[in-house]
Amino acid sequence: MKITEFLTKENIRTGLLCSSKKRVFELICNIVSSQTEEQENSCFEAICHRERMGNTGLNNGIAIPHAKLSTGDKPIAVFLQLDTPIKYDAADHRDVDLIFAILIPETCCPSCSPLLPYLAECFSDKNLFKQLRLAKSPEEVWSIFVAFDHAETVKEQQESEQTTD
Repeated sequence: MKITEFLTKENIRTGLLCSSKKRVFELICNIVSSQTEEQENSCFEAICHRERMGNTGLNNGIAIPHAKLSTGDKPIAVFLQLDTPIKYDAADHRDVDLIFAILIPETCCPSCSPLLPYLAECFSDKNLFKQLRLAKSPEEVWSIFVAFDHAETVKEQQESEQTTD
C-alpha cells in the first residue's frame, strides 16, 4: 500500500488559509467533486456525518478526515497544508495544520479496511510530518510522499526477506 496510490499532485494544496474545520471540509469536497461524479453537498454531508461519529484528528496537529462516497471506483485523497493551524477538537487538544482526507467509494470499502490504520501509522512518523510542514509547494509535498512510499517499500522488502531466511 502506498500513499501515492490514492493521492495525486493535483490534490495537494500548501500554504492555505482556512478559518475552520467546516471550511476545510468544504475545500476537500470541492476538490473531490470536481474529479468524480459525487455531488459536493453529499460529499460534505458524508464527511460531517463521519466526523460526528468521532473526531478524525490524530496527535501532532494532523487529521485524517474520511468518509464513504456513493459513487466512484477507487479511493481519492486530498492533502492540505494549512498556513495557520485550525481548531479541530483533536484528542491531544492541538490545533491541526496537516490534513490528509480520504474518500472511499462504498463499493471499495471492504478491500480498503487496512487503509485507515496504515495512514494513521504513516502520519505518526515524526520525520514525515516535519518534512510536510516545511514543504513550500505541492511538488515538494509530492516528492516527500514519493520518497516516503519508496522507503516503506524497501523496509517491507527487507522485513519479508528476513522472515523467509
